[in-house]
Amino acid sequence: MILRTLTRICVNDLDNTLRFYERLTGKAAALRFAMPAAGLELAQVGDLLIIAGKDAALQPVRATNATFLVDSVEEYLQFLLANGGTILRAPQEVPTGINMTVHHPDGLIVEYVEHTKEPSL
Repeated sequence: MILRTLTRICVNDLDNTLRFYERLTGKAAALRFAMPAAGLELAQVGDLLIIAGKDAALQPVRATNATFLVDSVEEYLQFLLANGGTILRAPQEVPTGINMTVHHPDGLIVEYVEHTKEPSL
């Protein structure tokens, strides 16, 4: 089941962007964590996923159109393979659990994430 769809925002300055969206939405960040190997830091405010880093680090993630939080990456992997999806990035561990990136038959590129861990703010 798709639990939530997140709109992705790619920026160079996480702190200022995070403060802006917290004030705009009236919600505090639900999570914030770094992915040092990728040169990225991420935060979630409501249905917004803010991805911050230098332009070179952001380049590979900019093509992804949305993030779907799901109850099982494995189940979606099987469904997508059987229904014309192309796996761009196989399931892998990330600070929040497991993710994968898929090219849908209609051209949309989506990151699927299954939260199995709680990264600290």
